[in-house]
Amino acid sequence: MNNLVTVATCSLNQWALDFLGNYNRIRQSIIESKKKNAVIRVGSELEIPGYSCQDHFHEGDTVTHSWEVLAKILADKELYGILIITGMPVIYKSHRYNCSIAVLNGRIELIRPKMWMASDGNYRELRWFTPWLGTGKQNETMRLPKNIIEINGQKDAPIGFSLLEFNDGVVGFEICEELFVPKSPHIDMCLDGADIIINSSGSHHELRKLAVRIDLMREATRCSGGVYLYSNQRGCDGDRLYFDGASMVLCNGEVLSIGTQFSLNEIEIVVATVDLENVKSYRASLPSLGAQSSLSKSLNRVIIDFDLRVSNLLPTEPVVVKQLSPEEEINFGPACWLWDYLRRSRQGGFFLALSGGIDSCTVALIAYSMCNMVTKAAKSGNKQVISDLHAILGLPSDSTYIPTDAKELTNKLVHTCYMGTENSSQETRTRASEMAKSIGTYHIEMNFDSVVAAILAIFVAITSKTPRFSVHGGTNSENLALQNIQARLRLVLSYLFASLLLWVRDRPRSLLVLGASNVDECLRGYMTKYDCSSADLNPIGSISKNDLRGYINFAKSYYDLNILGSFLDATPTAELIPITSQSAAQSDEVEMGMTYDELSTFGKLRKIEKCGPYSMFVKLTSMWNGYYHPAEIANKVKTFFYYYAINRHKMTTLTPSYHAEAYSPDDNRYDHRPFLYESGFVWQFQRIDNDVELLTSELKL
Repeated sequence: MNNLVTVATCSLNQWALDFLGNYNRIRQSIIESKKKNAVIRVGSELEIPGYSCQDHFHEGDTVTHSWEVLAKILADKELYGILIITGMPVIYKSHRYNCSIAVLNGRIELIRPKMWMASDGNYRELRWFTPWLGTGKQNETMRLPKNIIEINGQKDAPIGFSLLEFNDGVVGFEICEELFVPKSPHIDMCLDGADIIINSSGSHHELRKLAVRIDLMREATRCSGGVYLYSNQRGCDGDRLYFDGASMVLCNGEVLSIGTQFSLNEIEIVVATVDLENVKSYRASLPSLGAQSSLSKSLNRVIIDFDLRVSNLLPTEPVVVKQLSPEEEINFGPACWLWDYLRRSRQGGFFLALSGGIDSCTVALIAYSMCNMVTKAAKSGNKQVISDLHAILGLPSDSTYIPTDAKELTNKLVHTCYMGTENSSQETRTRASEMAKSIGTYHIEMNFDSVVAAILAIFVAITSKTPRFSVHGGTNSENLALQNIQARLRLVLSYLFASLLLWVRDRPRSLLVLGASNVDECLRGYMTKYDCSSADLNPIGSISKNDLRGYINFAKSYYDLNILGSFLDATPTAELIPITSQSAAQSDEVEMGMTYDELSTFGKLRKIEKCGPYSMFVKLTSMWNGYYHPAEIANKVKTFFYYYAINRHKMTTLTPSYHAEAYSPDDNRYDHRPFLYESGFVWQFQRIDNDVELLTSELKL
């Protein structure tokens, strides 16, 4: 006999502290799930207040308003007949817990606190929440707030690590990080007979990360059997992270249904019909699973008189999961992040200093990708996208405007400017102009030598000293100062034009300034503090140069933009010093003393492998054996750490960047390290020198 259950898991574009918007999206997703015959609806982690409230979780208001939203859900009889899983902070015995709340027919059936917290990298959950470690206790009982009691008289609810046992199935809970720990809760729950595991998650996008999540869930259900319902938030809810959706349903090691990873839809419902009899048959076919189950402890259960079974439906067949390439992820992830930020910040578009180099070219392409996605969504009738677009453009409420193509919309939203000096080349000016024309940006050009001269004139008048570039006999200090004044003036000019360009075009609002420095340059500190990399947002601030080049190559064919080939062929250069007959054009890699490939390797070893100078040298002597002499490797490591140390202070002012790489040096949220170093690393470098002597003598034998 079949035991068919239809389940729904949701990806909602929630926003921290947007209680009304969050409630409306939750309610709509429940109604849509019911229309699809689902008897279980799963929402993402902390979906009521929004995941990224951060220190707002310390405020009593955040908890109070979450209960108020939950009260509206409980009182709404249109939402009866379906098990609703939502998430919010709960204070119990004076401690704050991150909880999943199970609601059925206006009643709270279980408050399930999170046990294992995400408190590394981008996450600080232990700063705001207490982990629930009472896995061996009987259920405790929590007195409910007055506004909840007044709805239907329910005075208390069970709180703890428990299973929900229905008339025809057993449901257990994990919350995000608990899937990633060595001994996940789903193991004990499945061994004790849980048919369905629910995971409410707030998992951010990172290049190549979705595959890890899918593999974990596949392996969980392959080893233990069962149905796994995974709900993940979508969108930028107020910070550097983009939550990439991809909610899914799995059963016995196979994916039955999966949502989109990147989308402008505020609500996406992923539905599947599963046969719980298949779970029992699968588990019965694994003798070792049965043996372990006989030894497992019994977990707490909340008994609920409710049928999960549905009729007149066929079980959902497994699907082939198509995962995006890193280049596709770069094309869509930061673009969605930019759209959320633009519409929620109530600004009128973007301003970008388009230099003719690969970094600003990539940022322009990502903005163009955003316009492509918005155009397609508007043409398909997405009411929220159309409403947001009209507000951004300052159109009247009765406007029927729909963009005809992405280039048309790009011209309205993306403003680019080539900021040249006497040190700029015609090649970069031409590339910038052709790039702008190819994607349709509103493009302007300027030469600001007069502004540079005016600033220098003030300095000369006060000091009676005239600084010179090194190619003209100046010192290093003079040379850097003359370069930096050009870079910093670009920032001043960027914000001037960002403030007034829409006024010039007879439109309201201002523009957000986009930065264009990649993760490798940030790591090395190869950037001027408060230059045009200091912006409102940076879509590529944690993406490596290698990945950017791969993306440009991908976009060349994806968008049919032949101009991109010239960017790939060009030598990366800042164009801040004069070119004379005795000097070559300025090259980024030459000036940095290392290649972008090497920088990427240094960054991964420093952050992901957690290497200091000595351990990095040791690993590289193995990785680069046969390519470099140990003394060369030692010199490269020392050079990297010296410049990393003296430039680390720049990370304290880093532009908020889309998080895409695990070796991001973002000091403000992700990479918590000092910014004042003893840059000589005397002890560490001496250890390296000792090893170099030893290895060199061995090579001579």
